[in-house]
Amino acid sequence: MSNDARWFHPHGSLARDGWSVVVDGSLPGWHRTGLRVAELGDHGDAGLELRAGDVERQLVPLAGGGVHVDVVEPDGSTHAFDLVGRDSVFDGPTDTLYLPVGASAVVRGAGRLAVAEAPATTRHPLRLIDRDEAPVELRGRGQASRQVHDLGTPAVMAAERLIVCEVITPAGNWSSYPPHKHDEEVPGIESQLEEIYYFEAAATCADASRPAPVPPSGAAQPFALFSASSSSVTEIAVDERVTTGDVALLPGGYHGPAAAAPGYDLYYLNVMAGPGERVWRITDEPAHAWVRDAWVDEVVDPRLPYPTAMNPPAANQPANQPATNEGPQQ
Repeated sequence: MSNDARWFHPHGSLARDGWSVVVDGSLPGWHRTGLRVAELGDHGDAGLELRAGDVERQLVPLAGGGVHVDVVEPDGSTHAFDLVGRDSVFDGPTDTLYLPVGASAVVRGAGRLAVAEAPATTRHPLRLIDRDEAPVELRGRGQASRQVHDLGTPAVMAAERLIVCEVITPAGNWSSYPPHKHDEEVPGIESQLEEIYYFEAAATCADASRPAPVPPSGAAQPFALFSASSSSVTEIAVDERVTTGDVALLPGGYHGPAAAAPGYDLYYLNVMAGPGERVWRITDEPAHAWVRDAWVDEVVDPRLPYPTAMNPPAANQPANQPATNEGPQQ
């Protein structure tokens, strides 16, 4: 299998106009989703400007604390929001802000910010989504255990096209597994969704009862492995070693696994949108779908949920969403 350079972009290769990542319709073969990532401190007192357009957005603080957002709506009305952020992407969900079509904004603060985007024409309400409103789901079992934060899924946020979530995979575990696809409309079974993966990785910090390990000076970057392969609808080939700042684009095809190397925790932000119903339905790769049955009797990884300060209830299942193997399996 040979990799197609259109679909995998190493850290820095998508930098533009003060952003460390820009994914938009200017990329060949890309149409329905967008992503921008920036270090807010690089923009000084003037802040980071998001211009009005035919696009809906969700602002997601990644690391470095909270941010202040001044919003101007198409009718000229103004609003100000303070988003509670987090020290890192491994420190639980964050406040987010949905910006509707036609709204502009200036963002000020410190740390790293992601802006998920999708072209849209229907206006939905401007909305601050508190970190406590984002369900924390534990998916899979055993070494396929992972944690999903539903930041901007249909159950959480009204939007025309945009779907946003983030996934944490403990060191040594696999996520986006079994490989699955969503590249054709099959009513009630599968939805057509273009998807972005933005990756970060760090030395594992899951066990609060032990000191966090510190890699020696000059150690290699934390990393994971990510794969995508062709379906009957989409030709794609991705087999990459991924680290912080890398981006994978999935126009379709089977994607997964995302495998966190032992010693290193993996995070990824998913941005999705499609031409049809705003719903997340998947089809497993038939050759590997049987794997779900293999973990039925296993328990969810006891390191989850991250961080341990989230006070998980009995059986390591979040109070607002039971661990399940139903639904999307990022």
